[in-house]
Amino acid sequence: MASRSLIVSLHDVAPTTWDEARRIIAELQQCGIRACSLLVVPDYHRHGSSMQNRSFVEWVRELEDAGNEVVLHGYFHQRPRRAGDSLFNQFLTRIYTQDEGEFFDLGYEEAKRRITSAREEFEAAGLKPHGFVAPAWLLGSEAEQAARDAGMEYTTRIGSVIDLRSGDTFGSRSLVYSVRNEWRRQVSLCWNAALAQVSRTQSLVRLSIHPVDYSYPAIWKQIRNFLTAMQSDRSPTTYHDWTVEWRIRRTTSV
Repeated sequence: MASRSLIVSLHDVAPTTWDEARRIIAELQQCGIRACSLLVVPDYHRHGSSMQNRSFVEWVRELEDAGNEVVLHGYFHQRPRRAGDSLFNQFLTRIYTQDEGEFFDLGYEEAKRRITSAREEFEAAGLKPHGFVAPAWLLGSEAEQAARDAGMEYTTRIGSVIDLRSGDTFGSRSLVYSVRNEWRRQVSLCWNAALAQVSRTQSLVRLSIHPVDYSYPAIWKQIRNFLTAMQSDRSPTTYHDWTVEWRIRRTTSV
């Protein structure tokens, strides 16, 4: 593993976001990113099984064969609103994430059922998922244990990568954008510019892209600029490859 690595992840990959995802992947390749982590949603917003779309699956399989990684990304990517939610939970799941925090407080049994079903569906389609990432990185303790027991090797949160086999955590804050309105976009541009500067001294930089980011020229321009700058001294990789090497280095250093 290179001492300075870059993980680019494309979130919310599904048949309904396929057009944007293809454009983004094409541009990433133009920028020299030959390996990235594709966070694929099994049934995005309940629009239908992603694995039942043969053309979509073929495209994902080709990307995996080319060295990209397929990651389980929730199941429905939605959390129904619940009566009695605390003000904090309402803010986190409704305002901060727009009802996307599916695994935020999902119970163990249901979390394990969804993750296991997703893994089996992907494997039946010829894909090899090793990791699980919760929508909006909101992963409750029971859901994290469920991911571990369902055989997932790693997960991530917005500020860390977690080896589910050992429980070890590597701190790394992901660059990510909020584009729902103008003020969020402006804050994201400023925040990520500052975070990118801080990250220059860190061994791992994570850049998380959502399909909607491509619709905003200023956002996409900054992403491309980051990729150009970071590749001068970083090696693009995937979460799985990075985690495997991280595990080896921890073992040999003991």
